[in-house]
Amino acid sequence: MPNSATDTAALPANEVTDPSERLRMPAMRRGWRGRCPNCGAGPLLFGYLKVHDHCTVCEQEFHHHRADDGPAYITILIVGHLMAPLLHIVFVQFRPEPIVLFTIFAVGTVGLSLYLLPRLKGALIGFQWAKGMGGFARDT
Repeated sequence: MPNSATDTAALPANEVTDPSERLRMPAMRRGWRGRCPNCGAGPLLFGYLKVHDHCTVCEQEFHHHRADDGPAYITILIVGHLMAPLLHIVFVQFRPEPIVLFTIFAVGTVGLSLYLLPRLKGALIGFQWAKGMGGFARDT
């Protein structure tokens, strides 16, 4: 018979065990930082965009969370809505040489996309975790 005092002492203080108590925004913030949406201590991603199968701290499973193309679409949406008006404003106000304009905005677009993509993937996985979404396989 497990000792409840020992079991709760072994768990991180902010770990959530009941799915109905999961808060969306803290889970998304932890995911944005690349941390486990459950405990906030373990890493969520390894490499650039690979998701760990489980948290190394609280053993929360992530293998069933699939972000697929969602983070890429959200990244394109954000980067496009930031860079397109900025490109227009810079072109109208300053009239730089075309190669200078292209170089600055190409580097800016790629840099912003590479910055946002893993963070948005983590936030989306945090959202899925908080809402209890994920492709759980049924045991038959």
